Amino acid sequence: MRESKPRILFVDNHEDTRLVIITWLGVLGYEVRAAESGAEGLRMARQEKFDLYLLDSRFADGTGRELCEKLREFDPETPIIFYSGETPQRLKDSMECDAQGYVIKPEFDALPKVIEGALNAA
Repeated sequence: MRESKPRILFVDNHEDTRLVIITWLGVLGYEVRAAESGAEGLRMARQEKFDLYLLDSRFADGTGRELCEKLREFDPETPIIFYSGETPQRLKDSMECDAQGYVIKPEFDALPKVIEGALNAA
């Protein structure tokens, strides 16, 4: 059993989605911080320690894959999960940046299982 809440950085450009995920994962025992852009997410990832990155696939300032690649430049260990409305094939292409999994929006039920699997494998 973990001694502290796992910390997740969630990067998504939709405010309503950020609010829902922060609230829902918080109820499930996670500490969730959120960013609305790739640049903000990258800045936060460089300044703070997270146990998992949860990324959308598109932002106003780039793609989730680009953010994933930038994260991997300085953090090769922390699991990365995509949570996106993209097609499964596009998400599989995005995962070539060494991501550990994906969940297609708006599927909520699968998200905790994928997050726990990635955290346990790390």
